[in-house]
Parts: sequence; C-alpha cells; structure tokens
Amino acid sequence: MSRIGKKPVGLPAGVSASVSGQTIEVKGPKGTRNFTATDDVTMSVEDNVVSIKPRGMSKRARQQWGMSRTRVANLVTGVTEGFKKELEIQGVGYRATMQGTTLKLNLGLSHDVDYVAPAGITVTAPKQTEIVVEGIDEQVVGQVAAEIRAWRKPEPYKGKGIRYKGEFVFRKEGKKK
Repeated sequence: MSRIGKKPVGLPAGVSASVSGQTIEVKGPKGTRNFTATDDVTMSVEDNVVSIKPRGMSKRARQQWGMSRTRVANLVTGVTEGFKKELEIQGVGYRATMQGTTLKLNLGLSHDVDYVAPAGITVTAPKQTEIVVEGIDEQVVGQVAAEIRAWRKPEPYKGKGIRYKGEFVFRKEGKKK
C-alpha cells in the first residue's frame, strides 16, 4: 500500500479540478495545468478533494499510484503558489543582469551569456549575484535553473561559479609545494 497514494489531494479555495478520462485539469489563480495519468490508476474529484486509486495491485499500478498523486499535488501547488528556485553567483567579476526579458550573465568567459527563458517562466536578478527562477511547472523551473547553473558550475578549489541557494560545495585543498 502506498502511503503517499492513499492521501487525498485537497483543493484550496479558488482552485477547481476536472477529470475527463485519464486527464485531470487544474485551474487556479496562477493559471491552468493538466496531467494525463496511465491506465493503471483512476482519478476522481469529490467535495474539493482529488483521490487516486490503483486498478489492481500489480507492481506497476502501485508505482503509478504514488507518482500520480504526487504529480496532481504538484499541479495544485503550481497553480496556487508557484515554484521558485534561487541561484547565487560567487566569483570576482561574475554577475547577472536583466535586459528586458533576457538574462545577461558575465561569467569570466570571452563573451557574455544571454539566456532567454521559455514561456511561462519568469527569471529575475534582484542583485548582481542572485538569480530567481519562478513558474507554475516544477519540472520546467528546475530545468531552467539547471541550464543557467550549467554555464559555470561551482568549482571545488575557490568555490567560484553558480550554485543553488543553500547548496554546499565540498572544498578541496590546493597543491602543496
């Protein structure tokens, strides 16, 4: 029995959900999102609560049960609060600025890096050493943050680079004479 799958997903005020076949659509103040589940689970909406049940007790059905419940919970969180990833830039001369909707990164390369975020994602640079990625889709927010971080990952000797806020970078000792 899935401990996660058993829990119903509550719909807060201002959020509505509708199920048609294997697709659930969730509407909220920040937008609309949908998810199509596999045939191994059934979804139903009653009294502002979404419940997911497995069809049978096969291993695949039990796996999809917990995963489907988590995906629906993420839809509800996305349309109510949204998701947010914060990045920090460390290093002398490394900085980020916004020019319109383009994020301009100066990372010690021979050229500046221009990053245009996909639709539905908001990228801001409140300070020169901070980047904030926000949106209603958790997967896309994480992907955008990972793409920005990939331009200059934190290195272990001086700690320079782009890291997630609160990320611990294991530091190494340099060469000895």
